[in-house]
Amino acid sequence: MTVTGEGFTPPHLHDYLVKARARLFDWVRPLSADQYAREFPMGLKTLRATMVEIASGEWVYTRRLSGEDMPPPEDRPFTRFAHTGFADLEPVWQRETERTAGALREIADWTAPVEYVVRPADRPAIRVQTTTGGIAAQLLFHEVHHRAQAMAMLRQLGIAAQNLDFSVFMFHRTDLPA
Repeated sequence: MTVTGEGFTPPHLHDYLVKARARLFDWVRPLSADQYAREFPMGLKTLRATMVEIASGEWVYTRRLSGEDMPPPEDRPFTRFAHTGFADLEPVWQRETERTAGALREIADWTAPVEYVVRPADRPAIRVQTTTGGIAAQLLFHEVHHRAQAMAMLRQLGIAAQNLDFSVFMFHRTDLPA
């Protein structure tokens, strides 16, 4: 048996996110403005806020991997989509996806230390210490967490959003004769 692929590496796992995200986009794209902004009693309350959070998280964690300084939330590029439609967000997010994939491919040492300071508006600054692998894991799992919330909201809108499992997108399958 020959299996191709990169296995358990952050770039390979990000490839999965991009494939699953494409299906999520297919479910979100046809929604009306009212559906995209409808409030639900879970998560970040709306699909719009959830999608913006996922994109913004990717932007933040990609920059953390690159050692870049972080502007305040109001100056980050995805903040402007908090009151727009998905059609405005999607192409900008697609470009960010390419940058993220490139940044992940450039990391040679997933144990390299990363340290940064978070400055919440409502409390004192926090020093965070982790590794490049820790940042990559947060980038990946943050999306999966919020994607599940988005899927629950989509189901409430009558869209059968389901089956974004890793195996569906990344395992090689061959039909066998009956």
